[in-house]
Amino acid sequence: MFSKMPLVLLGVLLFAWIFEPWISVPALSFLYGLSLSIKALLLFVLPFVIFGLLFKTASELSHKATFFLLFIVAMICLSNLVSTLISYFVGTLSYRFNFALEFPSTTVALKENWALTLPVWINNSYAMVAGIVLGISVSLWKPKMGIYLAKWVQRVTDWILKGILGLIPFFMLGFFLKMRHDGILLRIAYDYALVFALVLGAVYAYIFLLYWIASRNSRLSLYSMLKNMAPALMGGVGTMSSAATMPLTLMGVEKNAKTPTLARSVVPMSVNNHLIGDCFAIPIFAFALLKNYGIVEPTFETYFIFALFFVLAKFSVAAVPGGGILVMLPILQQYLGFTPAMLSLITALYVLFDPVITSANVMGNGAFALNTSSLYERIFKRKKQ
Repeated sequence: MFSKMPLVLLGVLLFAWIFEPWISVPALSFLYGLSLSIKALLLFVLPFVIFGLLFKTASELSHKATFFLLFIVAMICLSNLVSTLISYFVGTLSYRFNFALEFPSTTVALKENWALTLPVWINNSYAMVAGIVLGISVSLWKPKMGIYLAKWVQRVTDWILKGILGLIPFFMLGFFLKMRHDGILLRIAYDYALVFALVLGAVYAYIFLLYWIASRNSRLSLYSMLKNMAPALMGGVGTMSSAATMPLTLMGVEKNAKTPTLARSVVPMSVNNHLIGDCFAIPIFAFALLKNYGIVEPTFETYFIFALFFVLAKFSVAAVPGGGILVMLPILQQYLGFTPAMLSLITALYVLFDPVITSANVMGNGAFALNTSSLYERIFKRKKQ
C-alpha cells in the first residue's frame, strides 16, 4: 500500500470531487472531524516516533564513533542545512508570486461537528534531544541493554508508523471534502502546478551543480556521471524509497568515484538522513502555503531556527514512502505557524510529489558520496603528511 500511496491519494481526491455534492452536510462535518481527530492522534504519537528513531540512530553511532563516521554525520548535517537555507531564498521568491487562493465569499465554510482533542504531552524538540542523549548514554553505559532497547524501540516505532501511514487516506479525505465544499480544490490544482515546477527546477539545478563539482575532481564528465546514476534515479521514482534504491545508488557511485571503496561506504550512512529533495520541497511548499493562507513570511532568523530543528529531524525520518513529511508536521506547526488545514495540505502535496522528491534524494546521495569521500581523502592525506 505504501508504494501506491500517491495513487491512493489521487483516488481519495477524485472521490471527494465526484461525490461531495451527494453527501449531506452533517456527514461532511463528521468526516472533517474525523480528519481533525486523526491529525490530533498523529501529533500526539509523533514525539515517541521522533524519540525512537533518534534513539536508534544515536545508539548505533555510539558503537561506531570513528573519525570517519563523525565526519560523515557532520557533512550530512552541513549539506542538509545548506540545502534548507537555499530553499529559504527560493521560497521567498515563490512568496512573491500570486499563489494566494481566492476563497469564495458566498460559500459557508464547512465546520466539524466533533473532533478528538489530545494534550501535548512533550515538546518535539525535547523528544529529539532526549532520543540522542539517552541513545548514546545507555549504549555507552550498558552496551547490551542499548542494543536490546534500540531494537525494541525500532519495532514499536515501525508499528506506529505503519498505523499512521494506513490512516493517511482517511486523514486526507475530510480535508479534501472540505476544500471541495468550500470551492477551492480547482484553485489548488491550478496554483500548485507552478509550485511543483519550481521545486523540480530548484532541486535539480542544485543537484547538477553538485555533480559538476564532483566531475572537477574526476576523470569522468558531468554527462557520464549523470548517465551512471540514471538507473538509481528511475529506481527512486518507482520505489519512492531511498533505502530500496540503495543497490542502484551504490552501483552508480562505484562507477563515478575515484576511490570506489571509500565512496560506497558513505552511501549506507547517508541514505535515510541526507535528503536534498525534502530540504527543497518541504520549505518551498511551506512558503506557498503561507502565502495561500495570508500568513506573513518568516524572517530569516525565525527560518534559521526552523532549519536547525528541520535538519536534526532528518535523523528521525522513516525509510518509507511519505515518511519524510510525517516527522516534520510538528516543526511546521511550532515554528512556521501551520494550521491543521495547512498540515493536511502539505502532507498531500508531499505524498503526491514523492516520486520526484525521492529521485532527488537518491541523486543527491550519489553526489554527496562523491564529494564527501573526495574531501575526506584530501583531509586525511594532509593529516598523514
